[in-house]
Amino acid sequence: MARYHIETYGCTSNRGESRQIESALRDAGHYPVEGPEDADVAIMNTCTVVEKTEQNMLRRAKELESDTADLIITGCMALAQGEEFREEEIDAQILHWDDVPAAVTNGECPTPGPGTEPVLDGVVGILPIARGCLSNCSYCITKFATGRVDSPPVEENVEKARALVHAGAKELRITGQDTGVYGWDTGERKLPELLDRICTEIDGDFRVRLGMANPGGVHGIREKLADVFARHDELYNFIHLPVQSGSDEVLEEMRRQHRVEKFREIVETFDSRLDYWTLSTDFIVGFPTETAEDHERSMELFREIRPEKVNITRFSKRPGTDAADLKGLGGTVKKERSKEMSDLKMDVVAEAYESMVGETRRVMAVREGTGDSMKCRDGAYRQVIVRNASDHGIDPGDFLTVEVTSHQTVYAFGEPLESVASASASATSSSAADGETESAAVERPSVDSD
Repeated sequence: MARYHIETYGCTSNRGESRQIESALRDAGHYPVEGPEDADVAIMNTCTVVEKTEQNMLRRAKELESDTADLIITGCMALAQGEEFREEEIDAQILHWDDVPAAVTNGECPTPGPGTEPVLDGVVGILPIARGCLSNCSYCITKFATGRVDSPPVEENVEKARALVHAGAKELRITGQDTGVYGWDTGERKLPELLDRICTEIDGDFRVRLGMANPGGVHGIREKLADVFARHDELYNFIHLPVQSGSDEVLEEMRRQHRVEKFREIVETFDSRLDYWTLSTDFIVGFPTETAEDHERSMELFREIRPEKVNITRFSKRPGTDAADLKGLGGTVKKERSKEMSDLKMDVVAEAYESMVGETRRVMAVREGTGDSMKCRDGAYRQVIVRNASDHGIDPGDFLTVEVTSHQTVYAFGEPLESVASASASATSSSAADGETESAAVERPSVDSD
């Protein structure tokens, strides 16, 4: 659990984004402090309205960099002119708003909330499927709060998912400290069954995103799980598998329940089943026993698997954990390794979004963005921003087809091929003529894999 300090500049939209960031951080067990000097991480939500504002942002970023251990910069200037912070050699992670909460976690499992009851947030339904964790990672303080895994029956979670959809959820987010070990406490591996039943037994147009699953839990069910993804368009082709290091020696010191080869085998299995999917992973940089050779192994693994979404965290000690007793690496070493990996991340992610330009994607509108934009997700959970959303009649929960026109490194821009109102009228007309209901299934275009 981390102490955070957040500063917000600019318009009402930016303040709204900061509220969403803070809500996610509080839900994950992190807590705010008054000043950056007392924080484990400072978050700066930037504005770029005029040149003077840009200079003020750069000046404040330099101040925050010197006042806190880690700095995350997000917001309009970060996304539109992130290179300016790099040119000023400001040591910070430049992230999209949506990626900030995950970057604060220090590689730990999510901290549980007060229960496992579902939550409806706009058109997003959040469904915790279990509490607890089977891991015993040497760096993680969350395990003291989670306890051992406790899995409600599949039928119970299916009913909770059905209730969320009937209440208006269009996107179901399956969450837990480690979704991959759902059911292990009962002697069964139930995650594939749960996802299959949610997709087959619940009526309605909705999408399902699977939350973080450690490779150690997924490896034994990787083929069944990948087959479920391949069968159901309701499932976003997206999986979050935190590898944490490309070195087996470091993974052993971390007490992770997988080794690099098992992680590779999971990725290979999904590659063999899905033409178009997103791999999300995490790396911890600067673990106390990490050598230069260990770090290079992580870089080599990164280049090999080319994940489209990556959380990079500099190791920091958590009180009461075994890793806190290890002699740490210097801050300069961690910063240098973090920067090297972050630079690689931006190249890989930009390459993934560049490959989408000119393609047609079926997307679902999830949340309103800044100004009159709409944040949408395609079938692989890649983010596509539609500008001037009101001109096209787009509301959260709508499905639409867009042409990807450009990208901004960590997300793409899409132009609707028709208004939502026109698409609905067309679907209604087709249904009346044919006596059938048009499917709104997400398409999975075939693309060349790396």
